[in-house]
Amino acid sequence: MRLATLKPQAGSKRRKRRIGRGIAAGQGASGGFGMRGQNSRSGRPTRAGFEGGQNPLYRRIPKLKHFPLVNPKQYTVINVDALTNLPAGSEVTLKSLMAVGLITQNDGPLKVLGRGELTIALTVKAAAFTQSARQKIEGAGGTCILVDKYGTVVTETAN
Repeated sequence: MRLATLKPQAGSKRRKRRIGRGIAAGQGASGGFGMRGQNSRSGRPTRAGFEGGQNPLYRRIPKLKHFPLVNPKQYTVINVDALTNLPAGSEVTLKSLMAVGLITQNDGPLKVLGRGELTIALTVKAAAFTQSARQKIEGAGGTCILVDKYGTVVTETAN
């Protein structure tokens, strides 16, 4: 038998500590809260953030400015003007752009932005399109296919 393996009998319960029942009980008089001061008074716990009369932290810091996004969406972005050198009728995906070398790093699902002009018809599969990018791709006779982050087709719009 070892001291570390000792445990109470199954079903046994420890007696509740009765404080403030005289000095012989071990927790009499001040009941374990000390002699005087704010922490010994009735209704004792101060509210969360209370700093003893000092201007508390939640009042010292500036408010309502630039709430950070908790889970921001990360995209791999490319502009329409970068797609002009691709062969006409080709399918544009994140993998194909990385294979060609237009994108060097996968920062998340593909998003197509609308800077520049497009003159060739392409089938573009991306997780997001800006409105101007969608208009330019479809205006050139191409197709915009919306896919989720796993590459599964969500919606398809053809010209």
